[in-house]
Order: sequence, then C-alpha cells, then structure tokens
Amino acid sequence: MHRYGLLGSKQVAFCIVRLAVCVAFIPVAALPVVSVPAVTAQEDTEDNTMFWSTTLKMIRAKFPGVVQLSTDSLQTWLDESAMAERPLLLDVREKEEYEVSHLKGAVPALTEKEALQALEGVPQETPVVLYCSVGYRSSEMAGFLQKRGFKKVYNLEGSIFAWANEGRPVFRGDERVHKVHPYDRVWGKLLKKVLRAR
Repeated sequence: MHRYGLLGSKQVAFCIVRLAVCVAFIPVAALPVVSVPAVTAQEDTEDNTMFWSTTLKMIRAKFPGVVQLSTDSLQTWLDESAMAERPLLLDVREKEEYEVSHLKGAVPALTEKEALQALEGVPQETPVVLYCSVGYRSSEMAGFLQKRGFKKVYNLEGSIFAWANEGRPVFRGDERVHKVHPYDRVWGKLLKKVLRAR
C-alpha cells in the first residue's frame, strides 16, 4: 500500500471519473496557477489530455491554498538564479521512486519529519519547491509546510511526470538519465511510455 493510503487502480479510475464531473463545475478563474497549466505540454502523452486536465484540476481544487508553479517557471528560475536565490527542491516520493531519478539537487523528503529535517536551520522565507509524480503528495506536503510557517512554498504542477514528459532533465545522483518511476499502472499512464522505468 502506498503512503497516504492511495486507492487501487479500479478505485482510482472510478474516482477520476467522479472528480471529472465535479471539477468541471469549478470556475477556472478560481484556481490558483502561477502560469500556464502543465496540461498544455502533456497533450501528446498517449492521448491522456483529459486525464491530465482532470488530475491537475482535482489537485488545485483539493489544495486551493497551495501555489502551483509551472514547469516553465521552475526551469527559468533554476536557469537564471544565482545559487543564493535558487529554491530548495524537495522530492516527496517513495525511496524507490527517488532512486530511479529525480530533479538535480533535489532532497528526498518522504515524510513530514524528513521535510522538517531537510529544512532545519533554513530561513522560513527561503523558497521551497516540492514535487512528487503528478503533484498530489507534494501539494499535501506543501500545505503542511505552510502551516509550519514557511512563506514561499510551491508545488511543481504536474511534478516529475510533466517535467520529464517535456524533455527536461532528470538525474540519478549526478548522472543524467532518461527514465522515471511510473508510481503505478494507473498514474504511470500520465508518463510517456519511453520514460517509464518499468
């Protein structure tokens, strides 16, 4: 069983359909987004545009207080920032997911305790960007850190799946690799086949 007690494949599929109906009635203007939603870059992912759209809307609706940072915005931030201005990247996936690949410089922080340990001594104004597979687990962790007083907390919208689907680099240690852990058979469909580690 995965952390947070996530549902099995059939239950997830059923929930996605139900969420699609509910989320369809949420005005887009009411959803916090830093820039263009990640779904626009995911349209070629095995015709899963609706799955991506529903997933991202569901995450925004479930965590309305969490700022969603686009992959473009993070890439620009990382490319143009001096070391002192770079955000701290926290990967909140399971250990086996992190070990397949992660964003360069990301610190593993599976649990709330590990996240707080990673941020020990870090000023609360330091920008922190969290990610997981598609953004649910990292949005949940972002909400937790906000409640602990961290002021500049962001969820990477679409997380590592969106990042990798767009051809952005992922690493195993210092080595650039071209595979990402697909999490499971259902959510893994949001990751391009060529990128799936299994």
